[in-house]
Amino acid sequence: MTPKRTEQGDESDQGEEATQTGRPERLRVMVADDHALFRRGLQMVLEAEPDIDLVGEASDGVEAVEKSQELMPDVILMDVRMPKRSGIEAASQIKDLLPHVKILMLTISDEEADLYDAIKAGASGYLLKEIPIEEVADAIRSVWAGQSRISPSMASKLLNEFAAMSKATGDRSQIPAPRLTDREMEVLRLVAKGMNNRDIAKDLYISENTVKNHIRNILEKLHLHSRMEAVVYAVREKLLEIT
Repeated sequence: MTPKRTEQGDESDQGEEATQTGRPERLRVMVADDHALFRRGLQMVLEAEPDIDLVGEASDGVEAVEKSQELMPDVILMDVRMPKRSGIEAASQIKDLLPHVKILMLTISDEEADLYDAIKAGASGYLLKEIPIEEVADAIRSVWAGQSRISPSMASKLLNEFAAMSKATGDRSQIPAPRLTDREMEVLRLVAKGMNNRDIAKDLYISENTVKNHIRNILEKLHLHSRMEAVVYAVREKLLEIT
């Protein structure tokens, strides 16, 4: 794969923040998928992006774990159904070995169990392969920036899984949960619907940076690491009502 020499494209107001957070000039991306034709399609699309380098690929879960340690990517696009080891199992092992790596599941599986297991494994997003392929690059940038990406058609299934989990838990001894402000609860509800920072900002008539600050505060208060973990926690603790 030929390294790109064009400069990084402008990504709204993320230039200064990228420097502060140590974002690389070009994102190192690895693809793990057992379908060679699909890998080739992603390669063609991603090589056209000036701020993304496709550094390698894997055709099964075992190879994904090995290649991730060798190539040290920033983001991994991971299929769920793969030979030797599933993408979810590989994701869990990679997050243990390389906590900084962001994993974006890209799959045909629309099963609630796979979605929930991917979240538990540490995935930052779950997209179905039915999405327009040109949206993949934006999703890669989003998860590296700390957002979660989920296909809209999966958002309701995510909420249903949380609701079932909450009912199964039933009444239990409660440890006082950290207090979230009313605005933080509003943001958390919209995150639970699968909305990204930009859409949340529009919905609440606040800036995108303000949304980021609210999410950062939510995670700090709940001692969690991702937006999706925050939603799981909130439902378990009955901070969110799923209707």
